[in-house]
Amino acid sequence: MSRVGKKPIIIPSGVDAKIETGKVTVKGPLGEMSQSVNPNLIVKKADGNLVVERQSDAKIYRELHGLTRNLIANMVQGVSKGYEKTLDISGVGFKASIANKTNLMFTLGFSHPVMFPLPKGITATVDAKQTQVVIKGIDKQLVGQMAANIRGLKRPEPYKGKGIKYSTEVIHRKEGKAGKGGK
Repeated sequence: MSRVGKKPIIIPSGVDAKIETGKVTVKGPLGEMSQSVNPNLIVKKADGNLVVERQSDAKIYRELHGLTRNLIANMVQGVSKGYEKTLDISGVGFKASIANKTNLMFTLGFSHPVMFPLPKGITATVDAKQTQVVIKGIDKQLVGQMAANIRGLKRPEPYKGKGIKYSTEVIHRKEGKAGKGGK
């Protein structure tokens, strides 16, 4: 029994949801998103909320019930507040800059700068020190994937902590080799 699927999705003011057969479209101040829904799941508006129900207790519909509810809830939050991920860059000479409005340029200790194209719907800002990148957008999955792709350019290493990491991530540091010392 899906406990998540039974929770109603609260629609904030300024957000409008349009329900069609097999599709839900949510429109808000930040943009518009749509999600296809299994036609055997029922999405209804009730008292300013969206409710997802299933027609039967077959295993496939129990599995899709909570998933569908969360996907719609993520769309509602995305068009009303948006999502953002913050990445920190650490290392001598490591920095980021915005090449043009659709590309990020990273200097990460390679022999060349790395150009990272941003897809439509994603915006990025770089702080004045060029060591912090903020990825923003309305699609939770796309924001998370772009942040993961940027982090993958130079993962943080455990000895000095150089690389790109999430701002909330903790790097477990390792001790280096012990030097030749006196006995």
